[in-house]
Order: sequence, then C-alpha cells, then structure tokens
Amino acid sequence: MEVTNTSSIMWFFMDKGFDKTSIDKMLRKCKQLEKAQSDVASENWDYLRNIVGIQERKLPYIISKCPKILTLRLDERLIPMVECLSSLGRKPREVASAITKFPPILSHSVEEKLCPLLAFFQALGVPETQLGKMILFNPRLISYSIDSKLTVIVSFLASLGLDQDGMIGKVLVKHPFLMGYSVDKRLRPTTEFLKSSVGLREDGIQSVVMNFPQVVCRDVNKILKPNYDYLRECGFGDGQIAAMVTGYPPILIKSIKNSLEPRIRFLVEVMGRSMDEVATYPEFFQHGLKKKVESRHKLVKKNKMDCSLREMLDCNTRKFHEKFGFSDVTTSCANF
Repeated sequence: MEVTNTSSIMWFFMDKGFDKTSIDKMLRKCKQLEKAQSDVASENWDYLRNIVGIQERKLPYIISKCPKILTLRLDERLIPMVECLSSLGRKPREVASAITKFPPILSHSVEEKLCPLLAFFQALGVPETQLGKMILFNPRLISYSIDSKLTVIVSFLASLGLDQDGMIGKVLVKHPFLMGYSVDKRLRPTTEFLKSSVGLREDGIQSVVMNFPQVVCRDVNKILKPNYDYLRECGFGDGQIAAMVTGYPPILIKSIKNSLEPRIRFLVEVMGRSMDEVATYPEFFQHGLKKKVESRHKLVKKNKMDCSLREMLDCNTRKFHEKFGFSDVTTSCANF
C-alpha cells in the first residue's frame, strides 16, 4: 500500500464531509482507492457536479455506492459514458437522475457493455427513440449479462407467445424493470398462477404481460393470491375473476385496504349497485374514488339519472357533461 496516496485520498474524503466509518467502508469495497490520486478524484467529483449537473448533496451517496468512480480516468471512462447517455436522453436532468439511481453505470464501458446492450434491445424491435427511455429509467440494465440474464428472460417471454411483431420489445419498453427479475423465482410462478388459479388462457396471459407487465413481477403469495382470495370472498365467481383480471390486470396488485375494499364498499353501500356490474366493468377500480367516482355519483343521483358504471365513468369530463346534459362544466367535478 502506498501510504502517501492513501493519506491523500483520506484528506480528499474528509474535505468532502465523509466520516471515518464511511471512508473505511469504501476502502474495503474498492481496493483501487488505496492508490487513487486525489487530483483525479477531485477532477471526477467536479465533473459530476459542474458538467453532469449532479447536486453536491447527492454526490456523497453516489460515491459511497460506487467509490470506483473516483479512480477512473475522465477521458477514458466517465466522459464517453456520460456523452453516450446524454445522446439517448431527451431532458437535461435524465443523465444525472440515472447516475443517482445506479451509480455503477459510470464504471461500465461504452464499447463493452452499453453498445452491445443497445444492439440487443434494437434486435428485439425496441425503437431507437425508446432505447434511451429504457436505459435511463432503469440504468441497472447495463449491469445484467446479455447471455445469462437478458436472453433467458426474452426466451421465457417468447414461450408465452410474445415472439411476433416486436411484442417483447414493447413489453420491455413499458416496464424495463421486468428484466431484473428471475424467470424461475418470479416470472414463471406468476404466469403459472394466472393460468392455474385465475384461469386465464394463453391469450389472456399475453394480454396481461403486454398491457400491465408489472403484474407478473409481483410476488404470488404476498400480493397476487391475497387479492385473488379477497375477490372470491367478495362473491365473485371464477369466471368473473378471470374476466376482471383480463379486463383490468392491476386488480391483482392494487392494495386491498386502500383501493379495492373502499371502492367495493362505496359501490354497494352508497351507490346501491350490484357486484355483477363491476365484473363487467373492472376498470371501475382504476378511477379515483373521491375525485371521480364519488363526484360523478353525486351529480347523477342529484339529477336522478339512470346509467351504468361504464356510462358514468368511461369518458372525460366534457363528454360526461354532454352525455347527461349538465350545462355547468365548472362544477365541483370539473377537475377529475
């Protein structure tokens, strides 16, 4: 160990407000810090703050997560990665936000990691305009192995029948975090649950994955099954639940206490409607309870109008007023 270099980097860290415990932890995490030059560390720190635009208060967090950043040559690693990420983004703050989400992205090589990753997604049909959205929204993607991780997930999605017309690419653009889950531990169990317990057929599972891929990323025992059991307890039949999940998949991941239960209680106790009506219009659960459902119900009831849930909710404010002849569009429901 070069004592002078270690002492130098120690002074740098203390000058930036790191405590001894944090410094020791970073030295254990990154052995290269022992030989790091304080001038290189300062140059990299200033680049991230002044050029990339990362706030000073966030830099200690970023460095503690990936201290290797301070050892990298600016021209060889940091600048090429930042410039490439900037070319993918559309907003000035996107690159800084991506680095803050996943600091190790700066430790990867543009040629060895980022370029192959972009080519991989393009081959799946991801439009060039969407590549940046994916990487910057979930920068952790750059850390995944294409061969042992990403290709396995793509093969699994293809096995569900999503291997045509760029469907897999569309799924990944919609929910890039799906690529972080294990096929065997998460994705296969959820799709099997949808098939065996919920009763969805292949086209139903495809619809769920295509439209709401986050559903298949949730834990079966902690989230999907409790929601399914709750719907059964409410009196919905197997066929009704399958239809509701197909029509509005998030019904399986919505909070029972904060979302499903209050809406069903309001539907039955206040609106005096049948549960069967929800079975044919599961999108009921996506509408804001107070801002939309309650407000429109009050207007409909006050004016003694007769309409279905779909007629009442499945339109914007202007069309709602036009449909039911409400002339005053500045009423209390005008903002939902």
